[in-house]
Amino acid sequence: MVTRVRRKPDDARRMILEAASRLLAAGGPAAVQVRAVAAEIGVSDAAVNHHFGTREQLLESLLRFGGAKLKTELHTVLETWTDGPIDPAELVRALYGLYADGYAELALALHRSGWRDTGSGLLDEVVDRLHAQARQHCAATGRRPPTREAIQLTVAGLHQAVATEPLFGDEFRRSVGLDATARDRMLEWWIEILRTTLAGQDSTGAPSTS
Repeated sequence: MVTRVRRKPDDARRMILEAASRLLAAGGPAAVQVRAVAAEIGVSDAAVNHHFGTREQLLESLLRFGGAKLKTELHTVLETWTDGPIDPAELVRALYGLYADGYAELALALHRSGWRDTGSGLLDEVVDRLHAQARQHCAATGRRPPTREAIQLTVAGLHQAVATEPLFGDEFRRSVGLDATARDRMLEWWIEILRTTLAGQDSTGAPSTS
């Protein structure tokens, strides 16, 4: 006789979402089926449906799960921004990594089905910390600090670029004669764009090139 393990609802939901996340990374949204998720963790289809209702609700919860995971990773990055010049490379790579694991396709699939994200402010804290530390660094170097809006626009453009990268990145690069090998160089380019924005301007109003 098999002894059924009873888990707290929150623990069961997390286990299901972690399994769904693995399937998403391996095969995209089409791979995230109730039966496949149940088989991944050794539970019944009914157990998955008990916690999430329908596959559509499971996918919506999975997208929110990805956002929460990203927030945790961003908080880890923010904790490293204490003293000295800001290096946003880990921020860019954290954003890139999430969408590369299937969440770009998931967001697009849900959007096409009529779902809309009513949340906001995922990167507000990032913008605030970037702005505060950029002002501190510019005060020490005598440069004119970037406005908060300049950082908002740069981070929004970066977020849009990395979110659409798994979907359309290769096509956009081919449109200007670049091939798939330019993917990593483009990521480095975004890192430099953010660094340049954070470095502020000299007395003539020119952005830093250092």
